[in-house]
Amino acid sequence: MKVILNQDVKGQGKKGELVNVSDGYARNFLFPKNLAVPANAQSLNELKNRDSAAKYHKDMEKKAAEEAAAALKDKAVKVTARAGQNGKLFGSVTVKEVAEALKTQYGIEVDRRKITMDDAKAFGSYPAEIKFPQGVTAKITVTVCE
Repeated sequence: MKVILNQDVKGQGKKGELVNVSDGYARNFLFPKNLAVPANAQSLNELKNRDSAAKYHKDMEKKAAEEAAAALKDKAVKVTARAGQNGKLFGSVTVKEVAEALKTQYGIEVDRRKITMDDAKAFGSYPAEIKFPQGVTAKITVTVCE
């Protein structure tokens, strides 16, 4: 008997999968515990619609990430910081400050955990990489000035 799983079932499959199980297992275990539904025309159509909606949302997310990466490609982000007499910064410029600068300068909101760069402890330019969803990345230059 073909069934569509409502939840992950150990040894059978993951949620939303179409699996083939024995009739007794489906009637006596899966259906009473609401772990699966029979694979009839209506439930197969719902599964197909759910899969196509998930694919559409994934494609839209990738498209938005590619647009943001294209907008930031090879851009320079200017971050201001206070420094002592010999040009050494009080503290360092971190990814949190870079994320705030991206939001104010380019209007693109990026989670600070998605930015990778070394801490800037002096004035100058530093390379940084932003990892967007779906494996899209963008390289930017962070310029630290007074």
